[in-house]
Parts: sequence; C-alpha cells; structure tokens
Amino acid sequence: MSEIWERDAIITHTRCLARSLRHWTGRSLVPPGTRDDREFARLVFEAPFVLVSHGTETDPILNYGNSAALALWELSWDELTAMPSRLTAEAPNREERARLLERVTRDSFIDDYSGIRIAKSGRRFRIERATVWNLVAPDGTPCGQAAMFSDWTFIGA
Repeated sequence: MSEIWERDAIITHTRCLARSLRHWTGRSLVPPGTRDDREFARLVFEAPFVLVSHGTETDPILNYGNSAALALWELSWDELTAMPSRLTAEAPNREERARLLERVTRDSFIDDYSGIRIAKSGRRFRIERATVWNLVAPDGTPCGQAAMFSDWTFIGA
C-alpha cells in the first residue's frame, strides 16, 4: 500500500492547496524549488506545520490533513477524512468557528485566526495566527477551505 501523499488524488489536492494559497496570499506552502508533484506532496505532508482542509458540502467533511494535523488531532487518515470539520471544535466554540469560515468566504483568506480546538482524546489546544483560505480549482470553481498554523498550546493538564 502506498503512502497517503503518493495517491494521485492527494497529489492533485496538495497542488490545489498550494495554488490557492499562492493565489490569495502570494505565499508558498514549502520553499520554492524544482520538484516533481510526488516530492512536493511528500514535503507538504511531512511539513512541521499543521495543514487541514475541507470540501464544499453543506456540513463540510475534512478531506486532507498532513502528518502534523493527524498527530495533533490524534486521528488516523481514515478517521480525519470521514469527520465533519465542525467537530474539530467543541460545541461551545462552533459558532465562533462558523463566523471565521463566513469571514474567509467573504474575504478569500485571513491570516490572524486564533481559537480553541479539541483532539480525539478530548485534549484541548489553542491555535494561534492561523492562515485560513478558500480553495479554488484551476477554472476558478470554489472547492473548499484550508487552514495552516505552526503555533498551538495545549490547555489544561
């Protein structure tokens, strides 16, 4: 069985994540350089920052999480990609999360998001200075939203 990042659909999605981030912010997911798509997908999957995305469903389902995201939320790939993204936040924090996503939809991206999230075990953590952006297909069709961050702090014991 191949690594997650070796799958054709994941390689394509990783390029979408990168293309959309560059479109809205001018930034790159990983330092620029000549790489084939498979190597690029591996670098993003193994990056030290957290990267997640969800689709455009009415109740969006997570469709990508790099290894740092899987570890932070304490989920397997199959668990993550079957989970509505709203469940990454505790119920009291979901309204605030919904307002964030509405702001991203309106403004295309933000780079100053902070909020409380919860891992599978119930362990809570605060993310800081997250960038959240709209994903767009090459033809400009909206295809979801993504978030990345490098700063988080565990809350409680």
